[in-house]
Amino acid sequence: MAPTALLSVSDKRGLVPLAEALHHRYGYQLLSSGGTAKVLKEAGLPVTPVADHTGAPEILGGRVKTLHPRIHGGILARRGDPSHEADLIAQEIAPIDVVVVNLYPFRETVADPAVSWDTAIENIDIGGPTMVRSAAKNHAYVAVLTAPDQYDRFLAALDASGGALSDAVRRQLAVEAFAHTAAYDAAITRWMQVRPELSDTDDPTAADLPWLEALPLRQRLRYGENPHQHASWYSAKSGWGGAIQLQGKELSTNNLLDLEAALATVREFGYGTTGRHPASRAAAVVVKHTNPCGVAMGDGTAAALSRALDADRVSAFGGIVALNGCVDATAARELTGLFLECVVAPAFSPEAREILAAKANLRLLELSPDSIDSAGHDHVRSILGGVLVQDLDDQPVSADDWTVATERVPTAREREDLCFAWQLVRHVRSNAIVVASEGQSLGVGAGQMNRVGSAQIALQAAGERSRGAVLASDGFFPFDDTVRLAAEYGITAVIHPGGSKRDGDSIQACNELGLSMLLTGRRHFLH
Repeated sequence: MAPTALLSVSDKRGLVPLAEALHHRYGYQLLSSGGTAKVLKEAGLPVTPVADHTGAPEILGGRVKTLHPRIHGGILARRGDPSHEADLIAQEIAPIDVVVVNLYPFRETVADPAVSWDTAIENIDIGGPTMVRSAAKNHAYVAVLTAPDQYDRFLAALDASGGALSDAVRRQLAVEAFAHTAAYDAAITRWMQVRPELSDTDDPTAADLPWLEALPLRQRLRYGENPHQHASWYSAKSGWGGAIQLQGKELSTNNLLDLEAALATVREFGYGTTGRHPASRAAAVVVKHTNPCGVAMGDGTAAALSRALDADRVSAFGGIVALNGCVDATAARELTGLFLECVVAPAFSPEAREILAAKANLRLLELSPDSIDSAGHDHVRSILGGVLVQDLDDQPVSADDWTVATERVPTAREREDLCFAWQLVRHVRSNAIVVASEGQSLGVGAGQMNRVGSAQIALQAAGERSRGAVLASDGFFPFDDTVRLAAEYGITAVIHPGGSKRDGDSIQACNELGLSMLLTGRRHFLH
């Protein structure tokens, strides 16, 4: 029996060459519907209309064409299964071996802000996704194509295998098919969520952003980074989607961005009592505009919080706080002492909840370690028309690979401070400099266009407290100016990745000035 290919496409690019190759080179019978069948016939190809194959005409204005047992039985039947083979014979159903379907252009249709509800609804494909899912489910026997850019690859695989596709090729096509229908359904869901709420102001969430379609809309935010910007929050149920907001105003875009930065920083020191990285010592982080302005460890949550706030109480005003342990009554009283936007922690005690209730607008978020652990390990950022995906820069710090570059070896206390500063500096926007001592940040220089500029900010913020402290840099020192400036402020040890052609200049300056230097061999830029 000759193999059968079912073709039913909205996007007809490449259709005729594909069908010609299937029929002329590999002897496929062609089965098609509607406009696809018309195009194939006009190209001189023999094609059986779906209505002739099923014995049932298209009905309901074309809403029902391929939803028929002779179609889906042919796609879903397991070859070699006696029961399935018997059913095919009894119902006179021929197996279908290749399914070529792409869907009604729903996303393109709703991209027009003036599109009517009825027009959009009629562009929701039903038969197409059903055939795609049937073929993808039965990929052990059926190949499914959902986009013109797959055709050449598919034909090349057929040519290479003499017409018999490998299991791996069919499986990969099935993966792409399920991703295709999932994105399609998500686009419909998102449009139906947004459309009834549209006001006279256009909402950018209605735009075609296919990289968002796997995430449900969690919340329409009051505005974006600024009041003139619209914003929405899409989230899975893991990560921040699993956070419980215990009190306070609705979260804003800036709140979420700052919370993300604060959480990433505090997790350097472990988080909660369960999960992959439980906390071994209490830590607290205060963030402003995605940069930590105060970070500290302490003997208990309240002590860590007090030290983090003391690091820079001026910058802490209006900040975001993250803690890696349960917030108790003492910590809660500390939190009520100044204006804050949000606090996130793995837990809040009942006493703490009662105390913090007096700050009704303060947003309290309880985020479990399990919700964090289930959120995945990718760092995703958008660029114009797409996204960048990279691994999170969250590998545990290991001092085993560090080398001492200077004549003077760091003392045990300096090593401890250097490790703390190195854990912190990778969460500061580049160019990043951190001054720290005894498990507390003293000065943070962030986001400057030159490294010595960031060092000046960090050292000036630390002031007299920098004497006997250490300095960390997220990238190498291109010149010796940062080391010499650090020495003027009383810094005794520095840590950086190394790798500059001028490392020798900075090392020589340290030796002249009596500083010790550690090289980590790993850069931590953050943009």
